[in-house]
Amino acid sequence: MPLKLIVANKAYSSWSLRAWILLAHFKIPFEETVIPLDLPETRSLILEHSPSGKCPALIDGPITVWESLAIVEYVAETFPEKAIWPRGRVARAHARALAAEMHAGFQALRQHCPTNFRRRVRRIALTEAVQADVARIEAAWAFARKTFGKAGPFLFGRFSAADAMYAPVVSRFHVYDVPVSRGTRDYMSAVMALPAWKAWIADAEAEEWRIEKYDAI
Repeated sequence: MPLKLIVANKAYSSWSLRAWILLAHFKIPFEETVIPLDLPETRSLILEHSPSGKCPALIDGPITVWESLAIVEYVAETFPEKAIWPRGRVARAHARALAAEMHAGFQALRQHCPTNFRRRVRRIALTEAVQADVARIEAAWAFARKTFGKAGPFLFGRFSAADAMYAPVVSRFHVYDVPVSRGTRDYMSAVMALPAWKAWIADAEAEEWRIEKYDAI
C-alpha cells in the first residue's frame, strides 16, 4: 500500500512542498490529497487526516506523521536505502542542524515574503530583519556547499532532506527577486531544474484556487 501525503494547495503551501519534493525526487511511491487553504471547511478537512489541523501529513497504514521535519525523518527511517540525509556522519549532523534551523527560524522572511509559487518575479523592499535572514541563509548555504558539496550542485553535493527543507526559500528568493550572490543563484538554479520542482510548479500554476492576500503582495 503506497504512502498517502496530505498537502495544502500547491501555490501557497511551503511546508507541503518540503515533504512532497522529497518523496517525488527520491521516487518513493505515494498518493496525494490536496486540501485548499482559507476556506470555511479547510480546518475540518485537514483534521480528518492530521491532529494538528495543518498540512502536510503523511499516512502509512495505521501510522500518521505530521510536521515536515518529522515526515522527513520517518521517510529516512522507512527507506534507509535512499540517501535522504547525507551518508557521512559529520555532513549528516550538519544537514540536520540546518534543517532544524529552517524549521524553527527565519520568521521575518516568511512574514514579509509569503509563499506564492506562481507569483510573477517582482522585487519588493526588504526590511533589515529580512535582509538579516537572507544573509544568514546565504552564509549557511555557502558553507555547506564549500564544506560538503563537492559531489554536486546541492548543499551536500547530492539532493538531500536539507535541500527539501530549503526549497521554499529558493522560491521566495526567486519570485521576490531578492538580491543574492552568484553562488546562491547557482544553487537556486540547480533546485529549480529538478523534475520534481518543475512538477510542483506546474501543479501550482494549474490550480484554480486563489488567495487574494497572498496574490496581492
